[in-house]
Amino acid sequence: MKKLIKKAAIVMVAFFVVAASGPVFAAVGDQGVDWSKYNGDYGNFGYDHDKFAIAQIGGTYGGSFVDQATYSTQVASAIAQGKRAHTYIWYQVGGSQEVAKAALDRYLPKIQTPKNSIVALDYESGASGDKQANTDAILYGMRRVKSAGYTPMYYSYKPYTLANVNYKQIIKEFPNSLWIAAYPNYEVTPVPNYSFFPSMDGISVFQFTSIYVAGGLDGNVDLTGITDKGYEGGNATKPDTDTPATDDGKDANEVTPSEIQEGMTVTIKFSATNYSTGQVIPKWVKENSYKVLQKTGNKVLLDNIMSWVAASNVQALDTGGSNSTGNTQTHIVQFGDTLSGIASNWGTNWQELARQNSLTNPNIIYSGQVIRFTGGQSGATARTYTVRSGDNLSSIASQLGTTVQSLVSLNSISNPNLIYAGQTLNY
Repeated sequence: MKKLIKKAAIVMVAFFVVAASGPVFAAVGDQGVDWSKYNGDYGNFGYDHDKFAIAQIGGTYGGSFVDQATYSTQVASAIAQGKRAHTYIWYQVGGSQEVAKAALDRYLPKIQTPKNSIVALDYESGASGDKQANTDAILYGMRRVKSAGYTPMYYSYKPYTLANVNYKQIIKEFPNSLWIAAYPNYEVTPVPNYSFFPSMDGISVFQFTSIYVAGGLDGNVDLTGITDKGYEGGNATKPDTDTPATDDGKDANEVTPSEIQEGMTVTIKFSATNYSTGQVIPKWVKENSYKVLQKTGNKVLLDNIMSWVAASNVQALDTGGSNSTGNTQTHIVQFGDTLSGIASNWGTNWQELARQNSLTNPNIIYSGQVIRFTGGQSGATARTYTVRSGDNLSSIASQLGTTVQSLVSLNSISNPNLIYAGQTLNY
């Protein structure tokens, strides 16, 4: 999510007014995170006390859809760790209810978090010059979310909201439905700084930093207990729709240390202190997920860090089998391997492997490194772009963070100079 540093301090009294205005649940004061594809397949929590995660399913950029291949595994990962998982949609619809309808038609049927869980609309760019039209488009979306059986929320930051949206119309219809961001600075901030609380009515979630831990992670605090929605006693309620990601997360949460196997994805528990060698485990290591490469006795060898950890010190994020996100393959790099060669064996291209594995320099891979490729729905064909008048492959590639060569290859384009408005491109 885009971030903004607020420069004006807000009096502490505002927090107590907002907190007291909503219902009181056990979750009041709980902290949690929100994730997009930049947080990886399994997301990452900042601290052991984090209680929820809000994962992006995808969204619309003025009518062009960008799906998040990481959504299902992030939902499963949060639930596997006993956290409450929720959803948000990037909602760049301006003042167009037509674009809003297309976005909700696309994403509401794909929600994987339980019924009654939060589905937030992220409205922080692309507003039209018509404040009422913007508000109407947001209200249309929130009504659609509610009618689908979820808890609607509006995400943005205060100055953008005041400039572009009649937010009091939103909270009149949907009380305590605002999720608002405001940061004092870009330093590591593990707890909210209420001196920079955005004084507005109706706030239920305060996003107080984008640097929750070193390296970056959004930190949020639940002010009213709204993140309990969809969960009873901390457990996901039985949804009315098919939610394989929730089911996968529940299954992984039940995996015992003796059941940890090679091929599973795990995270190291925050309570773990030492590797099997006795060396201290740094905190940043516990914020990430790893594939189990080997298991010997009660120890497991984890990829990337290439270290042995007691099986009792890891939490399974999946069960090692196939899941709703498609067919994920892994390859341990051997001496002499190239990314192009690995990609060729899997029937893809090196650009896609670089994207899925967050490789900043595809020419630098090393022996023992684990390369992953997810095919099926969450692979290269999961994301689409609809060509608009005036587009060309070069401008589209630049906008989407890919290459003309990759677009040509993925879409079997014989003449890169011939594309047309309305054409759907995979990337």
